[in-house]
Amino acid sequence: MKTKNMVSTMIVFFSLFVLLAFASPVTAGEYKALKGVDRVDTIFDFREGNPESALIHLSLAHETFKDKAVRGISEKPRFAVVFMGGAVKLLSSDRSAFTDEQRKTLERMDNVVSAMVKDGIKLEVCLYAVELLGVDPESISKQINIVPNGWISSIGYQANGYALVPIY
Repeated sequence: MKTKNMVSTMIVFFSLFVLLAFASPVTAGEYKALKGVDRVDTIFDFREGNPESALIHLSLAHETFKDKAVRGISEKPRFAVVFMGGAVKLLSSDRSAFTDEQRKTLERMDNVVSAMVKDGIKLEVCLYAVELLGVDPESISKQINIVPNGWISSIGYQANGYALVPIY
């Protein structure tokens, strides 16, 4: 009986060892590109107009902000998303042009937008694109800052050291 208990105990300890070895937190050291980086500032030029793809990309941008490798860098990351082009239609509360399935996807996207705002990610939408595509500016969530020209915002962020990530 002692041998059986000892084997069981060894299996438990080995299992815990394996679990801890593979569950270790991701660190910036796992990304050679982050070596020597002391701050992660990123601007996402977001133009994806397909609801499903936009949800995936927006969620990925948010997960990147929360990633342990990014968060492990000494300073809190600064992220901004500037919605331009066809993406502005996805931000409107008028969803009459979308299918029922797309509306469900856009509701999930709304939740991601709210979570991003809560986490301190700056969200902006290009008024030029809003007007050009016939979207009512009043239909855009108040969580998203309306800027006259998204390109100018993008230029400003980049001039202030933000890395550009295009999402088309």
